[in-house]
Amino acid sequence: MSARAAPVGGPILTRFYLALGAVAAVGLAMMLWRLFVGLGPATAMTDAHPWGLWIAFDVVVGTALATGGYAMALLVYVLNRGHYHPLVRSAMLTSALGYSFGVIGVTLDLGRFWAVWKVPIFFWHWNLNSVLLEVGLCIALYVAVLWIEVSPSFLERWARGDPGPLQRLARRTLPPLKTAMPWLIALGLLLPTMHQSSLGSLMLLADQKLHPLWQTPLLPLLFLVSCLAMGFATVVMESTVSAAAFRRPNDTRLLASLGTTAALVIALYLGIRLLDIVLRGRVGYVLAGDFYSLLFTLEMALLLGAMTMLLARRYTANAGFLFRAAILIVLGGGLYRFSTFLTAYNYQAPSRYFPAIPETLITLGLVAMEIMVFVAVVKRFPILAGVTAAPGPEPRRAAWARASL
Repeated sequence: MSARAAPVGGPILTRFYLALGAVAAVGLAMMLWRLFVGLGPATAMTDAHPWGLWIAFDVVVGTALATGGYAMALLVYVLNRGHYHPLVRSAMLTSALGYSFGVIGVTLDLGRFWAVWKVPIFFWHWNLNSVLLEVGLCIALYVAVLWIEVSPSFLERWARGDPGPLQRLARRTLPPLKTAMPWLIALGLLLPTMHQSSLGSLMLLADQKLHPLWQTPLLPLLFLVSCLAMGFATVVMESTVSAAAFRRPNDTRLLASLGTTAALVIALYLGIRLLDIVLRGRVGYVLAGDFYSLLFTLEMALLLGAMTMLLARRYTANAGFLFRAAILIVLGGGLYRFSTFLTAYNYQAPSRYFPAIPETLITLGLVAMEIMVFVAVVKRFPILAGVTAAPGPEPRRAAWARASL
C-alpha cells in the first residue's frame, strides 16, 4: 500500500450524506432557538447541575475522542515510529473537527455567549489562578494549531490545481509552512497535554461533590492517560470505517500494532486507577453494590475487555475484531469522563439531570455536521493514505458502506 495521501473522490451528495444533512439541519435550528431563548427553556440544567450534555459529552468526551492527532504525533514525532505516518493526516483532520465542534458546544453552554470574544482580548482581567481559563485558552489555541497542521492537505491540492489565486496562495504558503511545521507540532503536543490534564484538575475543585470513586488527586494524570487510549481507539475506528466505506485497503497489521500500544496505555490507566482506589481505602465503595459501584465496575470491565482483546495477537489481524476492541475503549474511557463530569458529580443532590430534547438534538446535529465535513474533505483533498483497491467483486459489507457514504 502506498503511503501517499490522495483524495477519495466520488459524489458527495449521497443518500447517507443527505440524511446526515437533515439531522444537522434540525440541530442547527435548535442551536438558533437556544441562542434566542437562553439556557433555561432549551436545557434541563439547574443550579444543582450547572452543566450537562454539551460539556460532559461534546467537550469532555468529544475532545478526548479528538486526541487521535495528539496520540499519533507522540508516536511519530516523539517516539520516532515513522511507520505510523500514513495515519497522521486523517487523525489530524478528525482532531481538528472534534475540537472545533467542541468549541461550538462550549459556546452554546455559555449564558452570555455574546461576550466570549472578550476572553482573549481583555487579558489584563484574567484570573491567572483559574484552571478553567487555562483550559479555554489552550483549547482555542489548539484548534488554530490543528487547522494549520491540516492545511498542507488543502494547499497541496490547490497548488496542483488550475492557475489562479488559490494556486498562487498555496505555492507561496507551502514552503514557509513546511519550515515552521516542527514548531507547530511541538506546540500541538504541549497544548493538549496541558488542557487534557487540566480538565481533571478542574474536577479537583468539586471536592466532596464528586463521588469518592472518581475524586482523587490523580485526576489530571488519569484524564491525560485516558485521552491517549481514546485517541488511539479513534484512529483505529476511523481507519477501519474509512477503508470499508471508501473501498480502500486497510493495513490491519499497522492497526494491530497501534492496538497493542493502546492496550499498554489502558494497562497503565487501569494500574493507576485501581492502585489509587486501594491505597486511599476506597475499596468499600467498589463493593457497595449501588449504582456508582456498578458504574465503576462497568468502566473497568469495558477497558479490561478491550485490553485483553488487543493483546490476543491471533485475532488482531481481523479488522472487525480491532474495531470492536476500539469501541470498548471509547465506551470505557467515555464512561469514565462522563461519570466524572456528570453522573458522579453532585451525586448527593436530591434531583437528577437528564438532557432535554433540544440538548440531545443539538448534540446529534453537531456529530452529523462533523461527519459531513470529514466526508466532504477526504473526498476532495489528500487526507487518507493508500491506493484504491483493485477492481473486482466487492464484498457485501464494503459495498453497503461505500454506497452509504
